[in-house]
Amino acid sequence: MKLTCGIAIPTHNRRMDLQRTCAVIAALEPQPDEVVICVDGCRDDTEIFLRNAHPTFRLIINERGLGASAARDTMFGSMESDIVLSLDDDSYPIETDFVRRLCEIFSTNPRLGVAAFPQRSDEFPKTLNATDFGPSHFIGSYANCSVAIRKSVFLEVGGYFKEFWNAYDEPDFALRCVAAGYEVRLETSLSVRHHYTGVQRNELRTHRLHARNELWSVFMRCPAPQLFAVALFRAMRQFAYACKRGWRWALTEPVWWFACLSGVPRCLESRKPIPWGRYRDWMKLVHRPIVEQARWLERFGMENLP
Repeated sequence: MKLTCGIAIPTHNRRMDLQRTCAVIAALEPQPDEVVICVDGCRDDTEIFLRNAHPTFRLIINERGLGASAARDTMFGSMESDIVLSLDDDSYPIETDFVRRLCEIFSTNPRLGVAAFPQRSDEFPKTLNATDFGPSHFIGSYANCSVAIRKSVFLEVGGYFKEFWNAYDEPDFALRCVAAGYEVRLETSLSVRHHYTGVQRNELRTHRLHARNELWSVFMRCPAPQLFAVALFRAMRQFAYACKRGWRWALTEPVWWFACLSGVPRCLESRKPIPWGRYRDWMKLVHRPIVEQARWLERFGMENLP
């Protein structure tokens, strides 16, 4: 059966970046089966632009911004396509036939849950002219600006945790995928251009969100009694990172500590611990990707499910 492919993009007050991305999408051949854009609390002319320039795109309008995690969870769940290509409003596919090749990748591998793609990004200038991103390999996380997800897998493992707002939805989702025996791969045959605009970005705010959400994920996914050691280790690692960034970052660490504690009851309500063996192997996978299919199957294959 031929797979269908849709594109999902959340946006917040970055109409100029979104305009460039939409122009590239409109030039793809073949076209995606659907394009859904979540206009998340925008106060610029994003909605007017989209309705005038791209009337076939379906819009989800959030009058109040709910964050990228909630936006993506809502978009993905509402789409009819078999494969959802997730982009940022400042990222887009490089290859004109990206949609066709993406569907072929998923068609040939029914256990593939997530396919991430290398980014050609201004954040890392060497990637802009790179000619070889190496072999495709299995990974423990990805970036939402350059990834495709099989919708049936997204629904099966529970989607994104909306309370994250932004940051850490990717490793949390990848963990649940590999724990269920689905592959998460970096597919280097395709690539995405990510302009990585500085608009609406704040490094300290992102650090706090990432650190808080990382701990929330531990509370939801890590089994006891290992949960306590893993949570302490990750909190200490985040504090060490803040210290490297300077005294202002270090002194304001309690901001995310208290934010984290306030969300613990909600995390415990959503708690579905993953067997320790799979959780431990996923932590290793985040830092040491696997190239060989046989080695991945040895650790995460269906026959090894607890």
